[in-house]
Amino acid sequence: MAETVRPLMPADDMPADDMPADDMPADEAPREPSAPRPEEPLWRDALGQCLRRLRLERGEILVETARRAGVSPQYLSEMERGVKEPSSEMIAAVAGALDVTLGDLTLAIATTLLAVPAGRAPAGPTCQAAYALAA
Repeated sequence: MAETVRPLMPADDMPADDMPADDMPADEAPREPSAPRPEEPLWRDALGQCLRRLRLERGEILVETARRAGVSPQYLSEMERGVKEPSSEMIAAVAGALDVTLGDLTLAIATTLLAVPAGRAPAGPTCQAAYALAA
């Protein structure tokens, strides 16, 4: 089973309370630990939740949907749990088996991701660079 790993935080973005004592600036006193910020969900997690919701709304079991999509039940299960990073062809096959268009599925996932409260999206230098490259 895959394990979710938090992305590494650049040292200059690291909160002072997480910094080793010998690396902390002399004028900065240790702060109270803050609650960890929930992270923005990954695309594959949002996709999996949406696929499972659609399948359950149809009252189907994994085997039925997987058979119509031409994938194994194990693969569909891994897609639904966010373990797999499926290709666009696989996503389209499962969407077709659930009688939704790829556009409608993408819109549903995007709407879910847009509903994430502001301030929860990653905003470190690495993410900013990735957003800049994507633009």
